[in-house]
Amino acid sequence: MAISTVEARLKRFGLDRYMMLLILTVALATFLPARGVFAGVLGQVTYWAVALLFFIYGAKLSTATIVSGLSNWKLQIGCLLCTYALFPLLGLGIAPIAGAYLPAAFGIGLLYIGCLPSTVQSSIAFTSVSGGNVAGAVCAASISNVLGVALAPLLIALLIPSDAGFGIDSGAVWKIVQQILLPFALGQLCRPLLGQWLHRHKLATTIVDRGSILLIVYSAFSAGVVNGIWHAVDAPHMVALWALVCAMMGLGMIITVIAGRAAGMERPDLLALFYCGSTKSLATGMPMAGILFAGQDVAMIVLPLMLFHLTQLFVCAVISQRMAMRLEEAAAAA
Repeated sequence: MAISTVEARLKRFGLDRYMMLLILTVALATFLPARGVFAGVLGQVTYWAVALLFFIYGAKLSTATIVSGLSNWKLQIGCLLCTYALFPLLGLGIAPIAGAYLPAAFGIGLLYIGCLPSTVQSSIAFTSVSGGNVAGAVCAASISNVLGVALAPLLIALLIPSDAGFGIDSGAVWKIVQQILLPFALGQLCRPLLGQWLHRHKLATTIVDRGSILLIVYSAFSAGVVNGIWHAVDAPHMVALWALVCAMMGLGMIITVIAGRAAGMERPDLLALFYCGSTKSLATGMPMAGILFAGQDVAMIVLPLMLFHLTQLFVCAVISQRMAMRLEEAAAAA
């Protein structure tokens, strides 16, 4: 069987080259973690890679697309409510279970997942494959991430219990503004000069996008390995954590669909709501966690997010492929 055929089959289940690299990065950090001077240099490189990533996001984002998508207020409000109301409530309900039976950092990690914005690239891609409202998904995912820079730190600061032993860095908001929001705003200003070039050179932007996330993952898990993360987390802990992550995701997806149908959304809008309202961004969540929880056990806190990200890609890939097959069957029948 050709390698391309194997890759195509794996991709249907969310296991593309990037996801395999993500898993290998965690393995690399486990066996060869960054230490000493190298860890310091890696931290600086990662900082500027994240700033470049959000600069590119800003330069690629079409303001006109957002403005046109805002006219579909039912979809936009629905996505924001699912992202910043439904999932924080689910996190509040599930986190105490994790806190009672698993390391405390996992409970904080589940709360953190609930506060994060939607994915951008994957939610739009899945919406497109499924035959959903792509323009609405672009608008919803973009607004979710722009608002998330302010809403996510505010929500997690409000939801963390005072006796949890974890806290938000007092200068976190300004650091997030410096590393994420300012590069994004600068990218928007430079969009007339760079927008077309970035769309023509998608490989370069993909390398920056995926490469920066891999750097963040390697840096975070290197620190975790040095601090003994895998001595604190055994196989039963991982299985229990993944079960809680699946429960949180499953409930979120089911409630999102039920709410969309109750609101009378048509199929294209319902699909956009599903993918944008029930997914969480690793690209935003990883760098933000390093800022918000500086000096704390970041690797333990983001481990639930890693599991959530892998699982959501698997689930959404399967669903989108089935939706695409239904569209093909309907077209053939017509």
